[in-house]
Order: sequence, then C-alpha cells, then structure tokens
Amino acid sequence: MRYTEIRYEPDGDVGVITLDRPEARNALTHATYAELEDAVRTTQARCLVITGADPAFCSGDDVKQVMATAQRSGAAERLRAQPALTPAADALLNTDVPVIAAVNGAAVGWGMELAVMSDIRIASDKARFGELFVKRGLCCDVPGMGRLAQLVGRAHASELLFTGRVIGADEALRIGLVSQVVAHDELMPSAMALASEIASNPPLAVQRMKAGLRKALDPDWTELGAWVSASLGELFGTEDHKEGVASFLEKREPRFVGR
Repeated sequence: MRYTEIRYEPDGDVGVITLDRPEARNALTHATYAELEDAVRTTQARCLVITGADPAFCSGDDVKQVMATAQRSGAAERLRAQPALTPAADALLNTDVPVIAAVNGAAVGWGMELAVMSDIRIASDKARFGELFVKRGLCCDVPGMGRLAQLVGRAHASELLFTGRVIGADEALRIGLVSQVVAHDELMPSAMALASEIASNPPLAVQRMKAGLRKALDPDWTELGAWVSASLGELFGTEDHKEGVASFLEKREPRFVGR
C-alpha cells in the first residue's frame, strides 16, 4: 500500500510510524485508519514506535470527514448490523510486535485510544491526553474500556471517560498513564533508545512475552469490539451526538438533552 497520510520509516530493527496530517493535527480519516492498520500488519520490525507530525500526536477522528458523515454514509446502520472490532484496533491489539507511543502533543479521542493500545507510552512535556468521546455523545473504543483502567485504576479511568477532561503530561505520569515524561526535543531519541533496546533482544522470546501479557490481562477483544460497535451504531443516531458534532464545528458550548 502506498501511504499518503502516514509515514513508515525503518531504522534498523525498529519501525517508526508517523501520523502525517499536521495541518489537521493528525486527525484520522478512513484512509489514515487503513494505512495505520496496513503498517502494523505488514511490518517486519522487531519494535514499533508510533508518533505524530508536530504539533500533535493525534486529535482523534476528523470530525468533518468521519463523524459528520456517519449518518449520511450509513455507518450507523452498518455498525448495528455487523458489529465488529475496528480493523486498526484489531491490528494493534493483536500484534506480537512491541509498540511504543511517543506522544509529542495532544492525544485525544481515538488518539488517546492509540496511545492506550501501545505497550509503553513516553510523553513529551507538551503532551495532553483526553477521552473526548462523551463530548461527542459517543462511547470510547475498546482500549478505553479494556485497558485504561488497567493502567490508571478504575476511579481515574471513570473520571477521564465520564468527564472528557484533558490532562497534561505531568498528571498522566502521576496516575500511571505514561511511564516517562521528557523534554520535547528528547522524545524521539528516548523512544528510539528504548525501542532499540527491546529490538536487540531475541524476537521470538519478546513476542511470546507480549502474547502472554495479552492472555493474562486482556479481555475478549472480539466480544468487546462487537459491543462497542453496536453501542456506537445506536449513539450515532442520537440527538446528543448530532449536537456534539454541531457544537464542535460551530465552536460553541453544546446543549445535551438525553435523546
């Protein structure tokens, strides 16, 4: 596949995936999702580093291209009829290749899900994190349900999910969401040093350890993915979702009505 919205760059045994829509703060389109999935599934690297083109890591779904067109495109009906795990999430959650998120700026919405799906998160001091789905009248994807509480505990996860609040890098470190916070200029060198250390170990042993962690800690992603997909199919049809999108596009406070 020829990539137009991400970059894939091998560096020895490490593969670097860069979300590359800086003018849109690396917001995800259907093409970005497909390219990200392909890069993860086809990599020959022993370790992956995922980052974004400055100034953001990933601002989540492109509201104009993805959310605002969900009803017109029939996406809600398809989600209800054929609920399934998001293909890009499936690739990331089931790969045996270790994944490091080098979070260089805002990681919100599915951008935070992308960080949570990674095995290790290193944050720039400019990083920010937020599960913004509730602000759009939606539920999060499976990582927010299945991994966030593992990382930060149920109370912190609930607070982030239910409020949609955005937190900074220091708070993310305090609650255990990230393992390191470094100066912005040190982010990629730090991530690459760790990735190279991992990649220098016997790859089959590393892959088995990652598979074992999934077996020990992860839920049934297929079942959870179907539930999330069906829930999103319902929520896409609500007045509150339409208001969440409209208020974002119109740059005003939303007025939610519970319908």
